[in-house]
Amino acid sequence: MTDELWLWLTFILLGLTTTLPRAGFIVAGNRVSLPPTLQRALRYAPAAALAAIVVPDVLVVGGELAPLNPKLAGAIAAVVAASLWRNPWLPFIAGMGVLLALQKLLP
Repeated sequence: MTDELWLWLTFILLGLTTTLPRAGFIVAGNRVSLPPTLQRALRYAPAAALAAIVVPDVLVVGGELAPLNPKLAGAIAAVVAASLWRNPWLPFIAGMGVLLALQKLLP
């Protein structure tokens, strides 16, 4: 087989491996239901994905773990504001306010 044929075969197989699992839920529809345990576990998937994106950005500064930094303080302020009040803008304002204030104060 030529290199070009291997390349096209690889593209097709990669396309199928990403499309088939997603299309399976759409094609099956309501005919197939997930077990209740798996349904409960999948409720936490968006929060887990968000945490996996946010936590490293908040805790790592300059390639090193920095547990005490302005980004962490801003994130804590945003979480506190979000849990105390239902205003959608307040966590953003509180987090950015704390972050910017600490960045100005700390060298």
